[in-house]
Amino acid sequence: MPDSLRLAIGTFTRIPVPAPRRVDATVAGRAVLIGPLLALVFSLVVGIVVQVVVNIGPMNGLLGAVLAVAALTWLTRALHLDGLADTADALGSGRPTDEALAIARRSDIGPFGVVVVTLVLLAEIAALSQLLDTGAGAGSLVVAVVVGRVGITLACRRGVPAARPDGLGAAVAGSVPGWAAWAWAAGWLAFSAVSVGNAHGPAAGLATGAAVLGGLLAGLGLTAIAVRRLGGVTGDVLGAVSEVATVTVLVILVALPG
Repeated sequence: MPDSLRLAIGTFTRIPVPAPRRVDATVAGRAVLIGPLLALVFSLVVGIVVQVVVNIGPMNGLLGAVLAVAALTWLTRALHLDGLADTADALGSGRPTDEALAIARRSDIGPFGVVVVTLVLLAEIAALSQLLDTGAGAGSLVVAVVVGRVGITLACRRGVPAARPDGLGAAVAGSVPGWAAWAWAAGWLAFSAVSVGNAHGPAAGLATGAAVLGGLLAGLGLTAIAVRRLGGVTGDVLGAVSEVATVTVLVILVALPG
């Protein structure tokens, strides 16, 4: 198994794999580029199973959404939610850069983290439950989760610095060629919009394209805030970018007709 695949699976999932033999910028960049593919596989399996159960069984969309979010959280070891909480505490503190980074590194969770994680989870579950009830849950989940991982890829493109000299952020920051990161973003935007449009009509395709674009912009916005306030990205910031992009996609898919 290539080192990049080992690093991607070991970092983004709870699946046990041998540690990579070496980790350098090339391996880290390839691992980040593999991340959206892993997200596609996991979200597709979870989404299909939950949608089928909602369609044929007594389970409603709300319970299905809770189970889908719980399954994905378990598969990723809650890595992205942990990053969201720590990033919210750091940015919400209003402290200077060094102090804000120290807050993010603490093992506890503060009030900003609690509030933001709670609201994001509620929004994800509420939006996904409505999409499951309409039969669009599986596809919507895949689109949203992959956008979240593409958001990480964009945050790791060359030119975006690491906030610290150590940690996950330092290992992957600037490791992805800009063209590769933007190709992932443009490719997923086009694929999602065209696929949904062909299956469900132009309005649905446009709504999906808008949702993907909105999620990508939300992730880019949070990355820019982290660079300005923290000096760059950290592992926590990457997790926060993924969650913010994901929930943005789901909310827009519910809000827009299609």
